[in-house]
Amino acid sequence: MRIERLAVIALTVLTAASAYASKPNILFIFLDDFGWRDTGYMGSDFYETPHLDRLASEGKVFTNAYSASANCAPARASLLSGQYTPRHRIYNVGRGPRGKDAYRRLQHEPGVDTLDWGIKTWAHQIQATGYRTALMGKWHLSSDPLPYGFDINIGGTHSGSPPRGYYPPHPNAPGLQGLPDDSYLTDYLNDQADQFIRDNKDRPWLLYLTHFAVHTPLDAKRELVAKYENKPKGELHDHVAMATMVQSVDDGVGKIRSTLEELGIEKNTIVIFFSDNGGYGPATDMHPLKGYKGTYYEGGIRVPFFVKWPGVVEPGTESETPIIGVDIYPTLMEMTGASYPSNQPLDGVSLVPLLKGEPVDLAERPLYWHFPAYLQSYAVTDEQRDILFRSRPCSIIRVGDWKLHQYFESGDLELYNLRLDIGEERNLSESMPEKTRELLAQLNEWRKRLNAPVNSEPNPKFDEALEAEARKGKVRTRAKG
Repeated sequence: MRIERLAVIALTVLTAASAYASKPNILFIFLDDFGWRDTGYMGSDFYETPHLDRLASEGKVFTNAYSASANCAPARASLLSGQYTPRHRIYNVGRGPRGKDAYRRLQHEPGVDTLDWGIKTWAHQIQATGYRTALMGKWHLSSDPLPYGFDINIGGTHSGSPPRGYYPPHPNAPGLQGLPDDSYLTDYLNDQADQFIRDNKDRPWLLYLTHFAVHTPLDAKRELVAKYENKPKGELHDHVAMATMVQSVDDGVGKIRSTLEELGIEKNTIVIFFSDNGGYGPATDMHPLKGYKGTYYEGGIRVPFFVKWPGVVEPGTESETPIIGVDIYPTLMEMTGASYPSNQPLDGVSLVPLLKGEPVDLAERPLYWHFPAYLQSYAVTDEQRDILFRSRPCSIIRVGDWKLHQYFESGDLELYNLRLDIGEERNLSESMPEKTRELLAQLNEWRKRLNAPVNSEPNPKFDEALEAEARKGKVRTRAKG
């Protein structure tokens, strides 16, 4: 009887091990304010990303990948929920109005600042299948990520910025107390990610490595400053502190890559690389894209994205198919075999057929953005439609090569053909009225279907004379972006 019981136990262990072996590990590297061209493989001529470049070359690069929002919190809420902003109602960082009262013509939509606890994230669903899940870095959607499907949290709070910079102390941030004074936050998170992988090498795991980098403050890694001060400036990029921050991310990616190889689990690990929005205007450049973080021009929402999936994705391939952050949820469900949440709408589609090279046509699928709020301008402004605000209340739709902006304060429409005009320089809304009406009808129907709020209530604190004076007083100067 004892022998039979041992045999049953052994069979159970082998069955579990076999099931685990069939489940791929997920390494999801999610950067903050990392621009479309901030990697070497996308053309940076100053930042150094050899390890990311190598991973990209071993997978599929998407050149028309989008965040679901032009700034942090709403982009992350859409990523985790698989929903566009009108569903989860996180529209901005915080609920308060942004920019000066006198310059806002309409009341903003405050929305909410915490991801609804009733929403099942992809971490919830994957955790339920037996994965060990961890978040390391920025969370930004509540005071604690653990109730949203994570077993481990290092650094994640409601804050959107690094806890008092990239060097200690890091008050009130879980897992970041008592670090040596010379400990660089990005390096430490990379080290913790490496240890998590080692600790869970014999079971399936999902690691959401959501670095604070390269979000402000632009806090250089000290031992790399001299290297970049002595490096010739590029025509595209030249910011020393940013370069050191980018290298710290990339060095950690290299270390993690080596660990995956050492443990013999590289071929069973999917690597996803993404950014939450466009780059920080005063420090980087997304040329030829117009705009930067906070704008709904391409530079504010188009971001780097690749997937390495050994044995599934053909290495060295590229896709021009437009994809968006809400697609990640269904993609992860199909990758891991996790169940879709019941009674929870998802707005994206699985990218697995596209990753496998199967015939699938997503080129004409509409993509949407909705921002019923305000984002004030940087101190240095350029490449935005308003020198006082990076963005005022608006909705955007992209269908195929066509992109339409609608701005609620003025009713202005902007239509661009991105294949012919990637820099969004030639507004075709008046010269192509039929295409404008077609896209506007689609945008209106989508807003109606999602019950999206459209700003219409006047702001009683708006002062037209003060706004006009402010516009005259600001001098438009060239900014990175």
